[in-house]
Amino acid sequence: MDVNTFDHVALWTDARDALATVLTECCDMHEIERTDRFTLVGGDARLGKLTLFDAAGRREAGVLERVVLRVAEPEAVRARLEAAGVATDASNGLITAETEAGLALGLVRNEESDVTDLDHVVLRVPIPESTVAGLEELGLERAGDRLRISGKELRVHEGAADESESPLLHHLAFLVDSADDVEREAHARGLEIVDVVDAPNTRAVFVWGPDRIKLEYVEHKPGFSLV
Repeated sequence: MDVNTFDHVALWTDARDALATVLTECCDMHEIERTDRFTLVGGDARLGKLTLFDAAGRREAGVLERVVLRVAEPEAVRARLEAAGVATDASNGLITAETEAGLALGLVRNEESDVTDLDHVVLRVPIPESTVAGLEELGLERAGDRLRISGKELRVHEGAADESESPLLHHLAFLVDSADDVEREAHARGLEIVDVVDAPNTRAVFVWGPDRIKLEYVEHKPGFSLV
C-alpha cells in the first residue's frame, strides 16, 4: 500500500462544538466542513486535519496518547489555550494541553509555514514492536521504533490500553493515489475491510490494523474542493 501523507486523525467526542471551538480559536485552525455527523477542522484542507464525530457520553483515551500539532507560534497558542481555560504544561520540553473533551494535545513550532498542520501522533499499546511491525505492513515507513508518513510520524509507546467500548480514537487516515488499488490489495491479502465510502470529494477504504486501530486510506478525487 503506497501512502502519500498523514491526512487526518478522526475522534469520537461528546463535546464536538466545544472541541472545535478550542481548535479553531486557539490553535489557528478553521472549520473546513461540518455535517450532521462530524466537523472537520484544520489549517488547510490539504494538510493534516482533525475530524470530530459526535458520540454519546465521555470517551476513553484507549490507544491514543496525544496529538501533536505544528503551529506558527507555540507560545501564542499556549496563551490562548490558557485564556480559554485549557490547562497547559511545558515541564518536559514540549508544550502540552489537556482538553475537557479528553483530547491531549502537544504543540511544536512549524519551521516551514505559518499554517497549522499535524506533526505526530502518539499511540499507547501493550507491545509496541508488534504494532509498529503491523503498521509497516500496512504501508507506513518504519524508522526504528517510529513510523514516518511524508515528514509526519506515528510514535508508539508501551502502556496499558485495553480495548474500550467508548474509545476516543475513531481512525487514522492516510492519503493515497487510488483507493480502488488499496481495496483490491486489501482483498488479496485477506485484510478485514470495515467500510468503503464514496463521497463527493473523496473515496476511502477503511481497514482494521493492529490493536484494532482503524485505518482509512483516502483518495482525493479530481476537483477536490475543500478549503
